[in-house]
Amino acid sequence: MDFNSHADAIVRVAVGLVNELTPGERRGRNLPPPHDLAAAATEGLRAGYPGHRKVTAEEARELAGVAARLRAVFDAVAAEDVDEAALRVNALLEETRARPLLQRHDGEPWHLHFHGTGGTAAEDWAASCATGLAIVLGSEFHDRLGVCTAPHCDRVYVDVSRNGTRRFCGTACQNRVKTAAFRARGRTP
Repeated sequence: MDFNSHADAIVRVAVGLVNELTPGERRGRNLPPPHDLAAAATEGLRAGYPGHRKVTAEEARELAGVAARLRAVFDAVAAEDVDEAALRVNALLEETRARPLLQRHDGEPWHLHFHGTGGTAAEDWAASCATGLAIVLGSEFHDRLGVCTAPHCDRVYVDVSRNGTRRFCGTACQNRVKTAAFRARGRTP
């Protein structure tokens, strides 16, 4: 499953920012807000761009606000309310004035960016993530965005598998659910 290489990376960033910067549950444990917001924001951006620079404390605070808004998109898709997800993405697109722009920098070939010039790092990432999610939501693959279905986990994911049957944020949650089901079957006489 490949939307396009840049859009894929941007959607991975959206997933990374939500999973690193929003509180909730992960793998059966409560997940408080991150202690080091800048490190968590950097990790979220590196989900799509492994060599991304470290973000500043101010950028991290702004990105945390972006992550909360992106989480609402994933939650709406998980609740099968694609209309609500689209409305939230459209609001971000409008607020950030997202627009396609070809750029070449850092020795890379021409590639598509989704933000204009002069915005803050968080505004630029908000525009990019909103556009990446819009590409997914505007396709037949909108159901590839999800929230982990394991008990006590609310981390998000994008399903890029061939068959599109992913239900968990990762193998740890998948294994936790399978182990619990196996044990439950063993207790039944």
